[in-house]
Amino acid sequence: MPLPADHRSSLLPSRTWLAPALAVALTLLLIALGHEGRRVIQLAALAAPGLAWLFWPVRRKGVHRLRAGLVWCWAMAFAVDGLARAYLLDVYQAAPDSSMVLGAAANTNARESAEYLGMYWRPLLLQCALLLGAGVLLAFCVARGRRSPPGAAAAPRRPRWLRATCVLGCTALALLSAAGYASKPWRRLHPVAYWIDWDAKVDMVRAEWAAQQQARERTLQQAREAAPGVELAGPATVVLVISDSVNRDNMALYGYGRPTTPMLLEQQRQLEDRLLVLRHAWSRDATTLPALRNLFRFGQPDSAQPQHALALARAAGYKVWWITNHDDVGIEQMHARLADVAQFSNRTPGRSSASLDSAVLDDVRVALADAAPRKLVVVHLMGAHPHYNMRFPANANPFDDAVDAVESGMQQQGRPAWLRQMRHDYDAALLYHDAVVASTLQMTRSPASGEGYRAWMYLSDHGQEVAHGTGRAGHSPQTASGYRIPALLWRNTPPQPWTPDLAQRPFRADWAAWTLADLLHVRWSGDQPQHNVLSPSYQWQAPEIPAKVESFLQ
Repeated sequence: MPLPADHRSSLLPSRTWLAPALAVALTLLLIALGHEGRRVIQLAALAAPGLAWLFWPVRRKGVHRLRAGLVWCWAMAFAVDGLARAYLLDVYQAAPDSSMVLGAAANTNARESAEYLGMYWRPLLLQCALLLGAGVLLAFCVARGRRSPPGAAAAPRRPRWLRATCVLGCTALALLSAAGYASKPWRRLHPVAYWIDWDAKVDMVRAEWAAQQQARERTLQQAREAAPGVELAGPATVVLVISDSVNRDNMALYGYGRPTTPMLLEQQRQLEDRLLVLRHAWSRDATTLPALRNLFRFGQPDSAQPQHALALARAAGYKVWWITNHDDVGIEQMHARLADVAQFSNRTPGRSSASLDSAVLDDVRVALADAAPRKLVVVHLMGAHPHYNMRFPANANPFDDAVDAVESGMQQQGRPAWLRQMRHDYDAALLYHDAVVASTLQMTRSPASGEGYRAWMYLSDHGQEVAHGTGRAGHSPQTASGYRIPALLWRNTPPQPWTPDLAQRPFRADWAAWTLADLLHVRWSGDQPQHNVLSPSYQWQAPEIPAKVESFLQ
């Protein structure tokens, strides 16, 4: 027998419940964007008290307005947290408190932040639009929380079983929420507490960098205690060139379809097999700070007593230069100040620095002419670090009007015009960069650099995504392009060519210090030749990176 209409309606929630329920659903959705698994349940439990207030009928208009404002702020805290985490997960595959994000935040300033916005305004604009939409919808919902105006008719009495179910559900939710706030690990996840603690962590990273002087002294003392020696008689000069954000897929030297490396190709024609081009070189990191930390710490930065390549070189008797076109306080404190001589060509921090890499060449020339019998010259270049169009002189882009196979291929892939232009700028940056890198090799080869043994090594700290595997450009921890790098070596003795198999060996940038030590002929008790790509006992191990790589032999 069908129930009377008035009885059926008494079993259904009234319309006054719809807006609060929508606010809850929207908040849960935003939480789920930035969290997964049990974290969603934990954040939902923490969000429950504020949202539950929307379901409690209030009589006074002033209380209703106060509740709407407070609950909106409460829900927006979870919305901002969820969208911020979602952005970091999507773009960098990283949590806000990861070392990469903390290091980047500690190493930035207002100008750098503005330049970052200029580079990545499109995805950030989407996040802001989502946040604005969520804010408007939440404002609409919380303004319609349950009310009980004076003189309103009493609500129809619900069946006992329904009332019991509601009581049990509310009790369970209240207990879960209370447990969440009683648990310190859960409580720390609340957006307000979490981001206050995050800011403190950023300040802690800055403080650690400020204390690097003492750490450098300990590093140098540790290197001296290792008693490294040089197994080479006579003078020696070794040049290490590190570029930034160079993907070998965009280098003609590696088979790219545009003439981006004519000078290095000319060096290769002159040197033939004496210039070793490692065809399968990879970084373990997709951003600069962790990449350099791994490189100079021999891929073991978290070991009990990691050595630093520059400290070992100094302890072995080399005079060390750090010549850079970067103005980066983190790199300066952790690496550059370990050198005997640190020279900074660029005094303008941030992506919008217009200092071109050729600015370092005079300092390199002076260092190579120094009378020290043993020299290690580290050259750190901007390379193709975003913004790409600031890494080469104005009006020096031969690719932006070219309708070539590269342009046609990107059009077939459906890449938008702005992304194709970024590829053109990136390739022009590599063309300019090629001339600088080739000049350092030519200067190292020149007799003006001194007599005796000379060696040169070039690699990039990490790669760059420029519409290779996805429709975006920039640092890319989630695609293989973020890790694909070039690596080249030359030495004048022994004069015979490199063995044919060396070029096909896969190479890891975080093991580069082992190869650098080989070029320096530095030996110490902790040497591990299985990590040196030039050693007969080299043993490859694939690095663990978040990007999917079908084969490291590509």
